[in-house]
Amino acid sequence: MGKKKGVFQRSLDGIEVVGNKLPHPVTLFAILALIVLLLSAALSPLGISVEHPGEEGKMVEIKNLLNAEGIQYIFTSMTDNFIGFAPLGVVLVTMLGIGIAERSGLISALLRGFVLSVPNRFITLGLVFAGIMSSVASDAGYVVLPPLGALLFAAIGRHPLAGLAAAFAGVSGGFSANLFLSGTDALLGELTIAGAAVIDPAYAESMSIAMNWWFIIVSVFVLTIIGTWVTERVVEPRLGEYKGEYREKIEKLTSIEKKGLIWSVVSIIIAVILTALLIVPEGAPMRGTGDQPIIDSPFMDSLVPIIAILFFIPGLVYGKVTKAIKNDKDVAGQLSGTMASMGMFIVLAFTAGQFVAYFNESNMGLVLGVYGAEFLQNINLTGIPLVLVFIVLAAFINIFIGSASAKWAMMAPIFVPIMMQLGYSPELTQMAYRIADSSTNIISPLMTYFAIIIAFAQKYDKKMGIGTLISTMLPYSIFFLIGWTIMLVVWMLLGIELGPGAPILYN
Repeated sequence: MGKKKGVFQRSLDGIEVVGNKLPHPVTLFAILALIVLLLSAALSPLGISVEHPGEEGKMVEIKNLLNAEGIQYIFTSMTDNFIGFAPLGVVLVTMLGIGIAERSGLISALLRGFVLSVPNRFITLGLVFAGIMSSVASDAGYVVLPPLGALLFAAIGRHPLAGLAAAFAGVSGGFSANLFLSGTDALLGELTIAGAAVIDPAYAESMSIAMNWWFIIVSVFVLTIIGTWVTERVVEPRLGEYKGEYREKIEKLTSIEKKGLIWSVVSIIIAVILTALLIVPEGAPMRGTGDQPIIDSPFMDSLVPIIAILFFIPGLVYGKVTKAIKNDKDVAGQLSGTMASMGMFIVLAFTAGQFVAYFNESNMGLVLGVYGAEFLQNINLTGIPLVLVFIVLAAFINIFIGSASAKWAMMAPIFVPIMMQLGYSPELTQMAYRIADSSTNIISPLMTYFAIIIAFAQKYDKKMGIGTLISTMLPYSIFFLIGWTIMLVVWMLLGIELGPGAPILYN
């Protein structure tokens, strides 16, 4: 008889069974889009309205998307909703660079070299850490690391979906942790400062986008340990032995492969130096202005094409050295093959884009957020319990509204002033929000990159569905949320600054 499963494992199995009964993600997003349309028509006549949190005196009502104006919107916006779906361009542009690196054999050679040189016990740790650090490159980590994690685990005989899950947990669950400041700090920080200015303009002027820097540095190591433990003690044992068709044999690098790797490393060093010359010197074309010329710069807005180029160049060099690429026709063929493999994601992007656009256009997300904020204000909690309730509420809202900046643009004007009036700093409120937002990203089917993670996973398990992915990622979400929240509570009790000049309490 097999070992009896515990309550937690049985619960995950139940979630997987229920979730897998859901339709295919393409169909599901189409159904969700239809539900939004029907709900907008049903709720609009009720006159439900809220004051827009960012524009004083402006009332926002749920729009009816099935009246004459709404039907016009559905048809006239359909193409724009597809093209404007946030991950579409990011994924396709990034994959152009990754495709050359993968199809030329560079990624496979790097993986084999990594596997043969790094002790197996450190591979999970390194993968989760790399995922967390990838947030410095904005959303590109979603496209790069999960498939690489799956390949890496397959290469050493471990379940590839465990590698994909570990990378996805690092990239998405650890999105608000990093050793460096990133575009996320700038984007959320500006919204927080604006919210603080409502109560105390002088205090807001003293704030900086580095307000959470000390906390997110420590978070990197805490989440890396938690993610590694969850992968090896919970997720991988539950997945069991991989019995799929895809296999990756570990073979020693040949002399020509080693030569290709050497020249590809030389090429990437040269490419990085040239990129730095566009950013670092005063007056450089990709350098910004102000106090944070690197963070607030054209460079940060160009990370996706830069990452694609930094993959493309060494991939091309490796292919030329190893003769995997002989001419421009080979390059075009490899690029074409890469785009062909993204067909399912493109279809998913169409239906998901319609759903996201309809949800935003109907104002239902905004109304939901405002009512949630009012609930938190009315329950009269203070101290740590208040922070805990706020984290839980923000984590719940995150399941329905994937964009971190969109949610914070909606919530910051409400919650930052509320928490300041209760004696807590805007910096603390933002960090609590970031914990909640990141922790539940990995279990939200509405998170914009959820569809592509399913597409990556189906390479190894053709039956992979929404339920399987959610049940696989749920342990990460739970342990990240609990562990990260405990860390914040300890930080509050010790009264340590969250970043440079960023206190816990507001006086």
